[in-house]
This record gives sequence, C-alpha cells and structure tokens, in this order.
Amino acid sequence: MDQSYSSIIDAEEAVSFAAQPGVIIVDTRTGPGASERYATEHLDGALFVDLDTALAEIGTDAAKGGRHPLPKPAKFGEVLNQLGISSDIHVLVYDDKNASSAAARFWWMLRSMGHEKVQVIDGGMQAAIEAGFKTSNTVSKAKLVNTDWPVSWQLPLADITDVKKASADRSATIIDVRSRERYDGDEEPIDLVAGHIPGALNIPFTENLSEDGRFQTPEVLRELYDPVMKHLDPGNVIVHCGSGVTACHTLLALAHAGFKIPRLYVGSWSEWSRNELPIATKTNGL
Repeated sequence: MDQSYSSIIDAEEAVSFAAQPGVIIVDTRTGPGASERYATEHLDGALFVDLDTALAEIGTDAAKGGRHPLPKPAKFGEVLNQLGISSDIHVLVYDDKNASSAAARFWWMLRSMGHEKVQVIDGGMQAAIEAGFKTSNTVSKAKLVNTDWPVSWQLPLADITDVKKASADRSATIIDVRSRERYDGDEEPIDLVAGHIPGALNIPFTENLSEDGRFQTPEVLRELYDPVMKHLDPGNVIVHCGSGVTACHTLLALAHAGFKIPRLYVGSWSEWSRNELPIATKTNGL
C-alpha cells in the first residue's frame, strides 16, 4: 500500500473507491443480533466478520487474557483466506458505531499480519450511507484464497507482566481509553471492579472523534497525543481499554496522526481487575 494512504478513508472517497477491482469491504458490527442486522442491511458487497468468533478467541476465564483475547495468528489467517483477502487486496472496513468498535480491532489485526492495504471508513456505516453508499440485504460470498500469513503478530503487544512493570516505571506510560467515570472508579458497567491501573493516564477514545462522530484531523490528534508521545519511545507506551477492542481505536487515531503504533494490552482492564492487582480510583490515592 502506498504510504500516502491514511489508515482512515473519508466516507465520500470510500463510495467511489469501493467499486474498483481488488477491493473487499468488511462489516464488523457488534452487539446483540449483529449478524442478523448485517443480513437485514449492510453496505453493498460487504462481508460480515464476527468479533467474538473471528477477531477473538474467548475463553472461560477473563482473568487469563481478558474478555476478548486475540486468536492465534494462524486462526485469523484462516479467516482472512475465507474472506478472500490476499496480499494484493485493498480492504475497507467499517462498523455501525462510527468506527469506534470492532472496525479498529480488525484494522489492527490485519496490520499486525503485515497487511498494509487496509482503511477504516471514517464515521462507519452511517457516514457511508449518508455519502451515497448503496446498501443491500444480500449476504455476500467471498472467493476463497490460500495466502500464507505470518505465524506471529507483527505489531507490538504487552501482557499483564509488562503492564505491572510499566505501572511502576516512570519512563513508561499506560494510556487508558475508557470513559472518565470508569477510570475514576465511579461506575463499571461491564467488568467486576471500577477504577484504573495505577499510574495510567486517561485519554478517552471519544476524544479521537469530532462532534459528528468522525475522526479528528491528524493535526488535532497530534496536538492531543504529542504531550504523551513526543518524549517516549513507542515501545514504552501501552494502550488499553476494557477488553482490547476499543483500545485499537486509539491506536488507529495515533497512526492517523503519524505516530508509530505503540503496544496494545489486549487483556486490558477485564484481565487486570480480575487478578487481585492494585486498583486506583480518584479517592484512594494510588
């Protein structure tokens, strides 16, 4: 992929680009009845990918890897082959939450398989429809391929041991992209305990977006993240969320702003909070 391409594509540009040969569109919407909602209406030609079965390998204990641990690269490679994605395919990916959900996760995973030709549709399905993208209720079928994909993830990861060290290391930075309420310990709608990893900074992923639900410009994003990123090696920056999905939204924003992609803590708060580790809140002083 030409490096002049951004990791994010305007919805208006995606409308015309999607019609070109060698382009595959991927729908990664999540939530109850996601596949049924896809079947009812999706961007014309889009293939559906399920977060829980294709983009994660969910175990029985979230204390070991979190709620959405990554699948093995070989398993994800099988998913890509079933979607017809080979090295020469340009992928456009979207979700129905303004690209703030699994679209960014798919983008990160594909980039981490060494595939550069992938772009997230800015504003997601809603923006694409507003831009004139046709929709369909015909379930699209992929042309299978047999590409040899890497056997290990190519982008940097952090595990719970790395995060423990970073939490106590002033030369490292942990970015928590969850809401301020969850970070402060005021509420926790999903996991068992509210609060945050001691020493983590809170930059909610919503700050990546403008009021219309689209990504801020690279200039605005650089201004937001430069105080954190400019003095640090990206290897000393770890990004997390609740279960390693929304954190990818911030990794996407950082890439859009021209920063090198830092480390993803996939287990995130769902793993940390289940392992009897220190938990900070706005009141306990940790």
